[in-house]
Amino acid sequence: MTNSFFHPSLLLICGGLLLPFIKEPFRKPYLLLVPILTFVDVVYLGFNQGIYGEVAFLDWQLTFGRIDGLSNVFAFIMALMAILATLYSLQVEDFWQQMAAWFYVAGSIGAIYAGDYLSLFLFWEIMAFASTFLVWCNRDEKEATAAGFRYLLVHTFGGLLLLSGFVLRYQATGSIAFELLDYETHTAYNWLIMSGLMLNAAVVPLHSWLPDAYSKATIGGAVFMCAFTTKTAVYTLARACAGFDILIVLGVAMAIYGIVYAIIENDIRRLLGWEIISQVGYMVAGVGIGTALAINGAAAHAFAHILYKGLLFMGAGAVIQMTGKSRFTELGGLYKKMPVTMLFIIIGGVSVSAFPFFSGFVSKSIIIAASYEEHLLWAGFLLTMVSAGTFLVAGLRLPWLIFFCEPNSAEVVERAADPPWNMQAAMIVAGLLCFLLGALYPLLYSMLPYQDALYHPYSAYHLSETLQILAFTALGFIFFRNRLVARPIINLDLDWFYRRGGQAFQWLAKYPIQWLDTIWGKAYRVVGLLSLMTTARFSAWFDWHGIDGFLDGSARGVRSLGRLVARVLQRGQIQHTLAYTVTFVALVLIAFIWM
Repeated sequence: MTNSFFHPSLLLICGGLLLPFIKEPFRKPYLLLVPILTFVDVVYLGFNQGIYGEVAFLDWQLTFGRIDGLSNVFAFIMALMAILATLYSLQVEDFWQQMAAWFYVAGSIGAIYAGDYLSLFLFWEIMAFASTFLVWCNRDEKEATAAGFRYLLVHTFGGLLLLSGFVLRYQATGSIAFELLDYETHTAYNWLIMSGLMLNAAVVPLHSWLPDAYSKATIGGAVFMCAFTTKTAVYTLARACAGFDILIVLGVAMAIYGIVYAIIENDIRRLLGWEIISQVGYMVAGVGIGTALAINGAAAHAFAHILYKGLLFMGAGAVIQMTGKSRFTELGGLYKKMPVTMLFIIIGGVSVSAFPFFSGFVSKSIIIAASYEEHLLWAGFLLTMVSAGTFLVAGLRLPWLIFFCEPNSAEVVERAADPPWNMQAAMIVAGLLCFLLGALYPLLYSMLPYQDALYHPYSAYHLSETLQILAFTALGFIFFRNRLVARPIINLDLDWFYRRGGQAFQWLAKYPIQWLDTIWGKAYRVVGLLSLMTTARFSAWFDWHGIDGFLDGSARGVRSLGRLVARVLQRGQIQHTLAYTVTFVALVLIAFIWM
């Protein structure tokens, strides 16, 4: 690596490895110092863009530091979120959880800076395995272990898809460079790589792992997880698959599918998980459109989304930690007991709902404008309608069910309180950033990769359109809020088909395949072993009567010949014996000399 490049991921990995040896009173300052240094490193690299960390490995040239406009905006917000999430989790005593979180962030930033598929795959797997431990570390949730195994299984499969595509691409092109794929070729490696990336982006129907795992993670772990996996996948899709038309359809489907399930969800973090799928759908659609404006929109929305979704998961975690409950049917009436948490959940809700002067307003609208600019009227219309559903879910239903509806448990209300200072501090900073990005949007726009693709969010038309959508959505909620109450039911998702497929595979393995295995075993014992025993018996007979008979007969012949010679030579007269001996020796010497 060059002298001017120190990889931010290396800071996090080394910091995590040293963490078990750091004791109080130095532990909490150390926990904040490492992500702050990582953020400083990322900012420094952002001002010194270029290609760094080139390493020759076998016949390949690995690139660990490709710093440009696209990678910089993603790395910046992820390093910033690492600080906020670590601050939020400062009270956690389990150093394994903190180590897993830092390794997770290291994998994400490493994947963003990767300039080749091999280093991308390396950091991709670090990200998958480290985030799994954020689920397994939740010892208060009995289903966390199973959810973690499902999460790991799915992401291992996604990694295999990515690796298979990388290998096939290398065989076809001789290049491992992580660059834009050729959509027109329709090669197998294109689809394998895109499928592996889409799985991490939770693209429908490869999405069920997200609400399943995020709702079972630790309280701090969920804040990390909501920020990194899907947004890293959005970055890689923008890098490799920009302009792939199929992503427009899949992105719009994600936006609709996620918001529909969020409307009927009963668990706080599962609702936010469905909301992630919906909002990532906007980003995937932007990548599919592929224009400079659309890529700017995807990057800006990822930036804003990490902050407001992190804020919402912080608020949800505070509610769960202070009440011990995560289902809406067990909450309600908490506005007096948790006023700070209520305020910042509302700020997160209006941000994701694209309220004017909040971050979602200046990011989401770029993607919608890009769709209309490319005459994709259906996509722009549907994404606009989903915005109404987003406000209904995150801006209205979520805070209402937690704070303002009738309490479902007096005991829960009694023990509720705002969380510790560090959790409140993280929410305050995230909430302020959500407002600053919306009010001072040039700060965000100046970081986007394509500075020539200009967009002005605060036009009269956009403001009036947004306010009308928000007003009619609020009016509808007032009239129909009783139909939006939470119900303690299980909502079937596409993972139902996965489970049925798994059950069918188990039945196939248990009955038809096992029956065939039994028949094959019997046939082997009857046919194979019978022929083997027959061969063994023949071999034994041949050995006894053939080989042993020949050797024994030879021995008997030699013995008889010896007796005959003895009778001829040993006649009792020593002079004859000496004469025979001398004659034999003389003949041997003559033969030796002659030769």
